[in-house]
Amino acid sequence: MSKPIIRKLRCAIYTRKSSEEGLEQEFNSLHAQREACEAYIASQRSEGWVLVRDQYDDGGISGGTLERAGLKQLLADVEDGLVDVVVVYKIDRLSRALMDFSKLVEVFDRNDVTFVSVTQSFNTTTSMGRLTLNILLSFAQFEREVTAERIRDKFRASRMKGMWMGGVPPFGYRVENRKLVVDEERSSIVRWAFERFIRIGSGTVLARELAAKGIRTPKGNAMDKKFIYRMLNNRAYLGEAVHKGDSYPGEHDAIIDRDIWDKVHAVLKESPRKRAARTRADTPALLKGLLYGPDGAAFSPTHTRKGGKLYRYYVSQTILKHGAGTCEIGRVPAGEIEAAVINQLRSVFRQPEIVAGTWKEARAQDGEVTEGDARVALQQLDPLWDELFPAEQARIAALLIERIDIGVDGLDVRLRMDGLTGLAHEMMADLGAAA
Repeated sequence: MSKPIIRKLRCAIYTRKSSEEGLEQEFNSLHAQREACEAYIASQRSEGWVLVRDQYDDGGISGGTLERAGLKQLLADVEDGLVDVVVVYKIDRLSRALMDFSKLVEVFDRNDVTFVSVTQSFNTTTSMGRLTLNILLSFAQFEREVTAERIRDKFRASRMKGMWMGGVPPFGYRVENRKLVVDEERSSIVRWAFERFIRIGSGTVLARELAAKGIRTPKGNAMDKKFIYRMLNNRAYLGEAVHKGDSYPGEHDAIIDRDIWDKVHAVLKESPRKRAARTRADTPALLKGLLYGPDGAAFSPTHTRKGGKLYRYYVSQTILKHGAGTCEIGRVPAGEIEAAVINQLRSVFRQPEIVAGTWKEARAQDGEVTEGDARVALQQLDPLWDELFPAEQARIAALLIERIDIGVDGLDVRLRMDGLTGLAHEMMADLGAAA
């Protein structure tokens, strides 16, 4: 009587190790898993089991993801009909996630592939095998979640002690001996950025100024508005360690004083849109104390509201004291005259003779100032003007303008040379602080 023909079952061994520790050894965990699986396959030779030549190994990869090169190759060979049995040392080597494992089992079933665990013997083609599989996998996932909770608790406890727990250090710090240490060069840029933001109140402008000065992130990228606001909200600069929104005293030194931090966040509390919509009635008028009429009388800022809209004007003191008709020019729209004065100032910043005069005045105070320094300092203001707070614009106008005489033929703007020099020094100081 002839022996029954036994169908050959091609067996593929899959091995995995979560960490890379020990993989460099001549005999490591992956080898141990494979050796056990090969022995099991050899014990089933009478059932027609044969080992395929290809190896499917993933070293240093978590079982919580399916993005594994060895596993992907195994699944591809399963789909191509090259594997009949998948053999693993333990089921959590294949996956630790219940949902992921169910997806793998669907692939195996669709291709009539059996899944076998050497240390937890069962066959996925039977209902009892499926039940056992789900129970064991649930425990594997539970173990993984408990381990994750343990790690999170340890991380939280370390942060509560103010310890640095790794990752990319904040700009202005470096890591030495697993602790944050202040980087003197970059920390000066952080201090300048915080103080500058208090004055201009705009992350967009601040990012533009940093880019103009060639200051970039440690990776060489530009410091955009997103980077600026993350920096302004990073409590590490106060010397604190933060975990899930809670702050604790850190082991590292602070870069920013509490007073500066509070001023910055007083500005940040008001949204950019609200800051832009804030009326001039709540801030100093741009030309207050600078504008004079044909009769020499000063003009004062005022405003009215009609239909919920604000209308601003400058009105002659002569009109206010003696009534309408007592001055040739009694009232002017604030927006129009301010725009005219600003345009004159912007043109002044580009005039070579003004730059040269400013340089000479600045050089008398500081012999190291070059004409190029003065030019760059004055030209910095032109593109930034529209982004400044109204109060900052008014401060600069008072610094630069001595007097504005308004007549029927136009405006006569008289500048302060010492004001130009002071502004140039101020801008150059900002450049130097951020360099």
